[in-house]
Amino acid sequence: MHTSGCGVGFNIYTMNKLFPHVAEIRVSYTPAISDKPVIKSPLDAYVVLKQFFSDETIQLNERFVVMFLNKANRVLGVYPAHVGGITSTVVDIRLILSIALKTVSTAVVLCHNHPSGSLKPSQQDIELTKRIVEAAKYMEITVQDHLIISSEPGEYFSFAAAGLL
Repeated sequence: MHTSGCGVGFNIYTMNKLFPHVAEIRVSYTPAISDKPVIKSPLDAYVVLKQFFSDETIQLNERFVVMFLNKANRVLGVYPAHVGGITSTVVDIRLILSIALKTVSTAVVLCHNHPSGSLKPSQQDIELTKRIVEAAKYMEITVQDHLIISSEPGEYFSFAAAGLL
């Protein structure tokens, strides 16, 4: 029990009585990750992320997904950040980082497709990646890679392999 300068004691019970409409925030963390893949290369990331792109729509619209990793590079999960149009998609960096923080991720791998089938990153792709890398640094989260995938099996572009990170 902590006593304030005016002699009134406060504890959780007292606080709940004084502020009944204020919820107590509780944090717990129990991930079930023992059977999740470990990412050691761009190819490992591609194999996991390709599953999140439908063969029926990969040439129709852009989709942006984010894979979240723990300190051992084990996959915690993949989040579909946005489904866009034929030539672009909107990515909210705050949402990506908020999910990374909630999942206690230490790294992320970004991934999107180009409906045109081109694997060449656009200037917007490069700029977005730089912005995400910079923002993630403040949270001590590493952007390990950004993949661009196409409908062709096994074909992808890795920002990390190309030295763009």
